[in-house]
Amino acid sequence: MRIRIVDAFTDRPFAGNPAAVCLLEAGPWPEETWMQQVAAEMNLSETAFARPLPAGEDADWDLRWFTPAVEAQMCGHATLATTHAMAAEGLLGGKVRFNSRSGILVAEVGEDQAITLDFPVSVPTAIEAPEGLTAALGTEPSEVHRTDPLGDLLVVVEDEATVRSATPDLAALAVLTRANGLRGTILTAPATDSEYDFVSRFFAPAQGIPEDPVTGSAHTGLTPYWAKRLGRERLVGFQASTRGGIVHVVLAGERVYLTGRAITVLDGELTV
Repeated sequence: MRIRIVDAFTDRPFAGNPAAVCLLEAGPWPEETWMQQVAAEMNLSETAFARPLPAGEDADWDLRWFTPAVEAQMCGHATLATTHAMAAEGLLGGKVRFNSRSGILVAEVGEDQAITLDFPVSVPTAIEAPEGLTAALGTEPSEVHRTDPLGDLLVVVEDEATVRSATPDLAALAVLTRANGLRGTILTAPATDSEYDFVSRFFAPAQGIPEDPVTGSAHTGLTPYWAKRLGRERLVGFQASTRGGIVHVVLAGERVYLTGRAITVLDGELTV
């Protein structure tokens, strides 16, 4: 079985967020245990498996995502990576509909090869900071929100420098997110560089992802927050991980459009 590693939300290798992609033949899914083992073997934040659906279905392909530890509810960068791999194989004519655990997700490849994902909004709601959050993050939040339905904790701090320098206690953060029924924690602030509107980082140690390099799905909650705060529906986010990545976002009612680029860095074959 062919497997690729694709760097997503970047136009250069060894940046953005790497995802493994397996494009399967039509038919039943492989055993779930096997897909989880492949994801653990790849040891990337996400491994995507996609299979074509018969004509006449509501979607063109089924799509599933696995972290090294669990099956994911939604993943932006691995969807972008899958679309990139399909385009390279000539398997789509510009637009593709994926059936997923988060409903029908649409991806479209533009003439400039940038890929736009059409995802549902994850609505941020202001909440009291969970007990132990400041200690786990090592910084004092100025605002705390919960984004639903994904269940991320969106933590706003004063400036970009605080986001970039944060060194959270990942073990404590994993305990906190599990205790509060959360997926992960987004740390965000307004950008200092005028090239971007906001910066963020994303931590999901309870999901097997200590820090995700660039998280498309987290931007489904970041977009409505920053759109309201900045008074604009079209924004640019920079995820300030070590690898870094840019996500162009547009808020469109109950949907978020996420645009980025991708590049294949490995193309190989699974032998088991």
